[in-house]
Amino acid sequence: MGKGVVLSCVLVVLGLALTCSVATVYTVGDSSGWDISTNLDTWVADKKFIVGDVLLFQYSSSQSVNEVTEENFKGCNTTDALLTGSNGNTSIPLNRPGEWYFVCGNKLYCLGGMKLQVNVQANPAASPAGAPEASGPGTSGSLPRPSSKNNNPSAAIPNSTGFINGGMVSLLSAFLGSMATLLWIL
Repeated sequence: MGKGVVLSCVLVVLGLALTCSVATVYTVGDSSGWDISTNLDTWVADKKFIVGDVLLFQYSSSQSVNEVTEENFKGCNTTDALLTGSNGNTSIPLNRPGEWYFVCGNKLYCLGGMKLQVNVQANPAASPAGAPEASGPGTSGSLPRPSSKNNNPSAAIPNSTGFINGGMVSLLSAFLGSMATLLWIL
């Protein structure tokens, strides 16, 4: 139940190639969510993350999620966080390959294991050969809804529609604009 699937396509105007790939939305911790009681090491162990996938963090209003550097991950330091989410539903698109590090804003919870490291693999199906890869720290978006997380894990309902729709609308707009340009040229 912790996975959602999103279809994304990339149009290469000059080569007129259309490449599609399936992206997965992972609800971190599945129905338990981003919580001190969740064994995040076990949760991540059987997952393979690729560029284009999305991590959805769901947590109570007293928590937060921070993307940090490897060094800050090891020490549970959030002073120089690359990103901070605190609205109960934080959606993070994995837009570059490499290691990603996340910690809880509560240092004691982080030291108790509420932190997550994911290794993101390149997605050759999503980028045409020769295209440059994204670089730099990850960017993020967050959903404007309050958390659906409560003390009953079975009631937590993942919902990342805001991110997915925004991404798909942008993709559709780019595709239609490219097609209109091609038709005008022809």
